[in-house]
Amino acid sequence: MSTTTRTTLRTTGVALRAMLVFTLVLGVGYTLLVTGIGQLALPWQANGSVVTAGDESVGSALIGQSFTDADGNAVPEYFQSRPSAAGAGYDGGASSGSNWGPENTDLISAIEERQLAVAELEGVDVSEVPADAVTASGSGLDPHISPAYALLQVPRVAAARGLDESEVRAVVEDHIQQRDLGYLGEPRVNVLALNLALDAIDR
Repeated sequence: MSTTTRTTLRTTGVALRAMLVFTLVLGVGYTLLVTGIGQLALPWQANGSVVTAGDESVGSALIGQSFTDADGNAVPEYFQSRPSAAGAGYDGGASSGSNWGPENTDLISAIEERQLAVAELEGVDVSEVPADAVTASGSGLDPHISPAYALLQVPRVAAARGLDESEVRAVVEDHIQQRDLGYLGEPRVNVLALNLALDAIDR
């Protein structure tokens, strides 16, 4: 066997052993370590931030969902989420925005159509409809809406549930999350948490 052949075989053997070691250490060991730390330190977050009502899972605190009937119409007694461009809507396996630019005619048409629909649903002028009511987030999964959009929906939700507007408005205000660390992001309202809080009042 020539020196070149022996060198090639030796190098190949070293490469294969290194690949096996790194696969075990980084592919298996590291994954198990991080998973274990997550389960011990932050089990709720590590398991998807699942929200439950009683013993039933009703969604995730991190992924939005629609509150519509089988025909896609808004259920009057529930606060509505912002639109979603992820798959058929809030599909965690197809997270994305539309990637349409601000001058895209399809986007402009969709926004105008949504503005009219929201204005009709809430009984307000089109000019009062907030931007997040008619535009999807970059991920298409945002579970939050702006306080302005939440407060816009108060009269409809209160009427559908037979509650005083002041009572529903107070629930909204209690669920406004301020900027993280006082300066990151914008004030927001988690729609699922808000609707569950209202369901608890009705029980």
